[in-house]
Amino acid sequence: MSKPAPPPSRGPVSVSKAPGPKPAAAALGPPSAFGPPPAPALADFFVCDIVAAIPKDDMATMEHPVFSLSTRPDRRVLSYDHKGISVQITPSVKGLATIHDKDVLIYCISQLVAALNAGRPTARTLELTAHDLLLATNRETSGDSYRRLRDAFERLSGTRIITNIPTAEVTTTAGFGLLESWEIVRRTRSGRMVSVSVTLSDWLYRAVLGKSVLTLSRDYFTLRKPLERRVYELARKHCGRQPRWQISMAVLCAKSGSASPLRVFRKMIRDMAAADPLPDYSLEVIEGDLVRITPRAAVIDPGDGPALPPEALDEARAVAPGWDVYALEADWRRYWVTTGRPRLRSPARAFVAYCAKRASK
Repeated sequence: MSKPAPPPSRGPVSVSKAPGPKPAAAALGPPSAFGPPPAPALADFFVCDIVAAIPKDDMATMEHPVFSLSTRPDRRVLSYDHKGISVQITPSVKGLATIHDKDVLIYCISQLVAALNAGRPTARTLELTAHDLLLATNRETSGDSYRRLRDAFERLSGTRIITNIPTAEVTTTAGFGLLESWEIVRRTRSGRMVSVSVTLSDWLYRAVLGKSVLTLSRDYFTLRKPLERRVYELARKHCGRQPRWQISMAVLCAKSGSASPLRVFRKMIRDMAAADPLPDYSLEVIEGDLVRITPRAAVIDPGDGPALPPEALDEARAVAPGWDVYALEADWRRYWVTTGRPRLRSPARAFVAYCAKRASK
């Protein structure tokens, strides 16, 4: 398989951190038009160019509190131990990486998983367009947003983690940054970053290759309060599409990583239950100081809806080049359910027409 096309010619380069070593390239046979695509080759770098990739998050950081929920610089050294899993997180001078900084990693993971599903070569080093990242994560594209994005890169690479959390069934105890390195590849004349190169930690990249990831609602990025994001992650990880998931308030407080006293945390959860802001899930506080989380009726199973033949995805790729066809399929199935599950004479033709319409906008 050929390597992805090289990035566009670069303007003035401003190196913020030296990029880490890049894996050697390998070649595999061409992807099959039927069935799951083969394991992709490794490339020197991966260009993030897949439109509307399904948001994906790694299960390890969804399960365990790795990111700070503070909106101010958090310079605490955090330790967490639960059922044999230990995590120690040490901040840089910029503070701990925050739950909002995690948007960068979710964007990178989403792009890589979409490439894996399409049989494309991947790499730990990704070249991304800052504007695309901001739009995909529901952020403004003002100058201040670019400054905050740069701060996120610095916190993600500066925060050091020592853990024995396994990824892709490999357990190692090691220290690393969530981003091994990053650099601004191209700027505008005014100095605003255009494209950025980031290298993921080997720990996180293993999770992607092992598909140790879960799909997030696109509305996740509309959640502004850090605790809402964290509770949604835990609901998605533990409840999924089960009828319900219950957890004690004290354990939820510990798993969320909240620094608030339990009495304050309890009030925040009660307020959250009253406001009901979470996509896909509702929560309630019940007797015994327990929190019950249940999926909403709108949660659509990926397999829900009419069956599609394998060639329908190939036709979708043809009419929507550059798009994540699996994301389009998920959106189409959701649209089919919300429009009353109409009977379709030709599901494949309806799906391809939907993709063509989305791509034309």
